[in-house]
Amino acid sequence: MRGNEVGGTMMERKLSIADLILIAGTRVALGAGVGLLLSNKLSKDQRNAAGLALALVGGLTTIPLVLGVIGKKSASATEIRPAA
Repeated sequence: MRGNEVGGTMMERKLSIADLILIAGTRVALGAGVGLLLSNKLSKDQRNAAGLALALVGGLTTIPLVLGVIGKKSASATEIRPAA
């Protein structure tokens, strides 16, 4: 029975290079923002403004990208294969 197997199934999604670049860009912006918020290289006001802006942009732009990836059809919509 499939329900008793260890692991489960993995959905396969096809992503374009543009999708990967956008996803990576949002992760970079979020990480840079958090890094600026935690660093001591800038004045407190500069650090807070830049860090908050980058973290917000990175976080908010991730949401529609994730929803777009989740909403994409799998490579073979009728076939669900167990994870390796």
